[in-house]
Amino acid sequence: MISSIFRHAFLAAGILLGSHAALAENRVALVIGQSNYRAVVPLPNPANDAKAVSQMLTESGFEVLTAADLSQNELRAKVGEFAAKVSEKGPDTVALVFYAGHGLQIDGENFLVPVDIDPKRETDIPLQAVRLNDILNTLASVPSKTRILLLDSCRNNPFPDINKTAARGLAIVDAKTGAPGTFMSFSTSPGAEAEDGSGANSPYTTALLAVAKEPGLSIEDTFKRVRVAVNKATEGRQTPWDSSSLTDDFRFVGPAAAGPKLASVKKTVDEWKRDLKGKPVEAANELIIADGTDEAYDAFATLYAQTPLGLQARDWLVRHRRMKAWNEAVIINTAAGYRAFIARFPDSDLTPTARKLEERLRNRPNFVAAVATGGGAANASGATASGPAGGPNQPTNASLGPTCPCTTPIVPLKKVDKPKKRTEPNPPKRVERTPPRRYVEDDDVVVIRRPPPRYYVPRGPSIGIGIGGSYGRGGSYGDGGRYQDRSRGRY
Repeated sequence: MISSIFRHAFLAAGILLGSHAALAENRVALVIGQSNYRAVVPLPNPANDAKAVSQMLTESGFEVLTAADLSQNELRAKVGEFAAKVSEKGPDTVALVFYAGHGLQIDGENFLVPVDIDPKRETDIPLQAVRLNDILNTLASVPSKTRILLLDSCRNNPFPDINKTAARGLAIVDAKTGAPGTFMSFSTSPGAEAEDGSGANSPYTTALLAVAKEPGLSIEDTFKRVRVAVNKATEGRQTPWDSSSLTDDFRFVGPAAAGPKLASVKKTVDEWKRDLKGKPVEAANELIIADGTDEAYDAFATLYAQTPLGLQARDWLVRHRRMKAWNEAVIINTAAGYRAFIARFPDSDLTPTARKLEERLRNRPNFVAAVATGGGAANASGATASGPAGGPNQPTNASLGPTCPCTTPIVPLKKVDKPKKRTEPNPPKRVERTPPRRYVEDDDVVVIRRPPPRYYVPRGPSIGIGIGGSYGRGGSYGDGGRYQDRSRGRY
């Protein structure tokens, strides 16, 4: 009995010490719930999701800033306020943003939707919403240890005026092309829609609240379990997706692991087939969902092609490859790139947007200018063909993915000789003016000059009728005006 008491006390002390170790770093979070949209049907769950996540993060040692139902200006101001808080805490800070509400992609770029938005056409979204890249760049511009962005925002497009032409879900955001130390999680995979759920919280938030409380789980393992839980809860209709460039370990509960992070080993399709073969379909499905790579889905879809889960895996794989091709086309941003995407995916929900962008760029010169320093070919979004845009200390467009192998070849710059220094023409020679003519009469010198001009200087109005009914000296407008003889100094 006594040994049992000591054993429980030891375990409790270990958990407490682990919590204190986790709290040694500064942790700040911004939690936003967008429910009361004014122009469309309100969303019931984001307000509940934000409240529950705020409580969970507080228990995990975060200082939490909460906000709800923000307009465009309020959303931007709140992000700026949060960035200032992160800067105040110092570089050893974990900064986390949780957003629940509507999110859209327009022309391959993701936007968070304020509650005051009322778009009538696609071009209204960039004017009325907030770019996800702006939020990422704001956070990356502030020195911090880790940046975590959790988006429960891929719900259906609620705006009928643009629903038929805008693509579904959100575009791919590759954290590896942004500043190191970033982790991003989306409530569903790119190009798909998330469900609001029938309970008090969305399926994504419900899974996050349950898994994040488990002690000792790394953030990667946490969201592997979130993916599996959401996939089960929605019967395969929704599978969360994440991207990471973390260099340090992070755990919601418990101490961080010592030492640098170890890169995970990526298996080939054949290796996955070997590992999955003979397993029950449900068990195999959990393994590939937790892994989340194309290779795992490809192997599962081949081995279990005749099962409902196998068909879902094939659909996921097709959509994910299409979204990666779309990301590459957006990065290249040429008419030829969009034409290639249309040829490969002629009937996708992204095809109308690809045609629009191809038409827009059709008459633009299709070339890639090489960077003089050899850094790579610059594209419209700021990335280069040889590497990502920006760096660890620069604002970065984190939605940029890897460039396509069909990128236009780099054209080296030719060396151009500097133009010769322009020489000014010789100034005109000074011409001496001919002196006035002089006449000598005896010993006196007489100089003849032209008389100065006479100027008309009107006087003030003095209205009256002159003698004899004429406008004359006795009653004139301004006394008829006078000429000033400047040589004599009188009128």
